[in-house]
Amino acid sequence: MIVLAFTGGGTGGHIYPGLAVVSVIQKNNPCRIFWIGSDQGMDKKIVEEAGIEFFGIPSGKLRRYFSLKNISDIARITAGFFAARRILKKQKPALLFSKGGFVSVPPAAAAASLGIPVFAHESDFSPGLATRINIRFVKKMFIPYNESLNLYKKKQRSKLEVSGNPVRPVFRSADASRGRKFLGIGEAERILLVLGGSSGSVEVNHLIYESLNELTTRCTVVHQTGPNHDENFKTSEKYKPYPYINDELPHIIAASELVICRGGAGTIWECAALGKPMIIIPLKETSSRGDQVENAKLFEEAGAAITFNNDPSDPASSSKKLSETAISLLEDSEKWKKMSMSIISGTNAAQFIAEELIREMEKK
Repeated sequence: MIVLAFTGGGTGGHIYPGLAVVSVIQKNNPCRIFWIGSDQGMDKKIVEEAGIEFFGIPSGKLRRYFSLKNISDIARITAGFFAARRILKKQKPALLFSKGGFVSVPPAAAAASLGIPVFAHESDFSPGLATRINIRFVKKMFIPYNESLNLYKKKQRSKLEVSGNPVRPVFRSADASRGRKFLGIGEAERILLVLGGSSGSVEVNHLIYESLNELTTRCTVVHQTGPNHDENFKTSEKYKPYPYINDELPHIIAASELVICRGGAGTIWECAALGKPMIIIPLKETSSRGDQVENAKLFEEAGAAITFNNDPSDPASSSKKLSETAISLLEDSEKWKKMSMSIISGTNAAQFIAEELIREMEKK
């Protein structure tokens, strides 16, 4: 049986799109698939819950600034390379597919050193550091937007192919009635969904908490708070906080009228697959490399989202502005419809990428 290797991790945004590709491949192609991820964090749990064999390796963070932690992390990255190389040499996969994140660099380098073809995907508008390193090793790099092509070096562009972002098939066939049943909400009730990422967001949580009185006059607020949510979040008939929403998330998005979320590529493309207008609160450049700001800007320019810029120095004003923005959109059905029609969904990226990997697999 042909064996395929996948890698990526650190956040769900580097794992779930890869699992979307896995699900398409497994549908009609008998093969064995395993995943190489970090031996720490959420990688193992998410991958094994999807029924995929998991191998953990040491991994270190790739920083763009000076830190004494870089010294120990270099040692972990080096150890990760040799651990990945041993795994790949023993398992003999026909190819390696990387979904990015710092943990993907050692397996990509190890696969290249063994002559194993490497394919990869970048979710964000601009390439992250892991992608800029991994592109040296890849046979092909899939990217989400045509506008992203010029952000890569000219000599690298022959390796690039625009695919969109992979979304798990369940997001394209989600059942709104199932989402309402899970929430215990009737068909007539309007739902506003808040997603601060798989770990939650203190910034988003605070904005929502301060806006609840206004928001719950118009709709039921369903809120993924993260595991360490504030004790002030109390469930009520019009407010339903959850530390984490797993299998039911696609169906809850389908049932929602509007989504307030971060600007991670995985989240916004999952919402886009279901045609949901968004209010995006991106991580600022001071807290990230600015990828969420870029993602939000692209969707806003397409008319599919509104970017909300929080002002931490004036929390009361920001909370009021957020509630006004959300309520205005909920009450303006024409604007809502226009945003829904403007959603960037593109091709079925999971299918597109899977077909390319299957063609490579069939060469073996």
